[in-house]
Amino acid sequence: MKKQIFSMLVMLLSATAYGQDVIGKWVTEGGDSHVEIYKSGDKLNGKIVWLKAGDGKLDSKNPDEKLQGRKLVGTNILTGLSKKKDKWEGGKIYNPKNGKTYKCAIWTEDGKLKVRGYLGMFYETQTWTKK
Repeated sequence: MKKQIFSMLVMLLSATAYGQDVIGKWVTEGGDSHVEIYKSGDKLNGKIVWLKAGDGKLDSKNPDEKLQGRKLVGTNILTGLSKKKDKWEGGKIYNPKNGKTYKCAIWTEDGKLKVRGYLGMFYETQTWTKK
């Protein structure tokens, strides 16, 4: 009986830790920014916490003119990702370089974060490293 309880406890802790491996600060591909991924309820979001261009860089490419004056640092670029098997998906990623938003999925692979943006059947995957 003790072995069964111990096994269940290990499985529960492993499942909790598995979901947490994407949470934290990540350096984006190219090193131009740092994104902090955090949990909000059962969803994951990610916000810019540092920019190589500086804290004053504005969201000038945003298609919503009202948002073009906001600072990029503090802006959520990953929103609404849900856990599905070994990935977080079903959310969106905002690209402040072109002002476009794409469907998104993220997962870890060899300690690195894979971030994939989708436009229809086309996609691009970036590799982010843990800060």
